[in-house]
Amino acid sequence: MGTDKHVLYSAAVQSTDADLDFIERVYRNKRRKQAHRLREDFCGTALLSVDWVERRKGNEAWGIDLDLPTLAWGRKYYIDRMEKDAKKVHLMHKNVLTAKTPPIDIAIAFNFSYFIFKKREDLKKYFASAYKALASDGVLVMDIYGGTSAPTSCWEERVIRNALTPDGDKLPRFKYAWEHETFNAVTNELLTHIHFKYRGDPWMRRVFTYDWRLWSVPEVREILEEVGFASSDAFSHGWGADGESDHVYRKRTKIINEEGWVGYVAAYK
Repeated sequence: MGTDKHVLYSAAVQSTDADLDFIERVYRNKRRKQAHRLREDFCGTALLSVDWVERRKGNEAWGIDLDLPTLAWGRKYYIDRMEKDAKKVHLMHKNVLTAKTPPIDIAIAFNFSYFIFKKREDLKKYFASAYKALASDGVLVMDIYGGTSAPTSCWEERVIRNALTPDGDKLPRFKYAWEHETFNAVTNELLTHIHFKYRGDPWMRRVFTYDWRLWSVPEVREILEEVGFASSDAFSHGWGADGESDHVYRKRTKIINEEGWVGYVAAYK
């Protein structure tokens, strides 16, 4: 399991506790109550849905994705091990544009997954479908990134330590690399890859590839307004004394365009 791409991805990319803390805070600050129903669009292995259900009694999640093998992996290694709570995670092999779920408190599209929609009208269809899925006081939350390095070719590496497999085994330290291979300034299309490497081994190249459009905060918020959302907010992290992210996401009316930043957009029905 140590070279399983989903295990490596989860260890290097996902921080479900931090994501869930954030969306709960946003919802509670806006609605003054606790959310219980979550819809995870483009859910992949649905780890975030699983952690949502396990976080609090009464929570329920719907995970939607078109990749059946990835959904099956998540069911085998995450959901089937939940025992009685497994029935509260509903995996759906459906298109996020047409999938039907009960009225949802929070819908999420994380890991920049909605960047798959390259045309404005297609992104608008997705936001409209998310709007329809939400309860009358529901909230849609997406992550987003930018910065001067975003529309360029680049290669960024990090060392991943102290990660565990779903079986609880410790993974050896490994490298994670995020690559922007090409960017087209005419269309804002961006081809990216994720690579992994254990010490002494060659790179596992292009383990994941994404063919996206790089969307900006104002573009996203304008389309959200067009499909009916009453308002939206942008959030980004601050910076520590070492020049690295402080991982504290605050509401912003202005984001300085540093070399690279990560944020969220929350839209309120």
